[in-house]
Amino acid sequence: MAEYIFLMHDDAVADENAWEPYLRRLRQGGFLQGGSAIGEGVCLRKRGAPAALTRHLAGFIRVDSENLEQAKSLLVGNPVFEAGGTVEIRELPRTD
Repeated sequence: MAEYIFLMHDDAVADENAWEPYLRRLRQGGFLQGGSAIGEGVCLRKRGAPAALTRHLAGFIRVDSENLEQAKSLLVGNPVFEAGGTVEIRELPRTD
């Protein structure tokens, strides 16, 4: 089983009422590992100017999935995805 993160961009208006059924489906399927909206923050660097803060990220969801194809299938019902917005999927490689 691999772990993936869905990074929701803020380029669509999601139906707020659709989050609970979507997250419940992920939870009941044993896929959901956590998630949250993303608030304000800061980029820091020990030396030199840091990169600009990534402002278009609105939230994330961590899921367990057999592979990338299965992870893609878990976007069905995601309120951002269903509203036509962007959801970036990244694998979280295990280091153990």
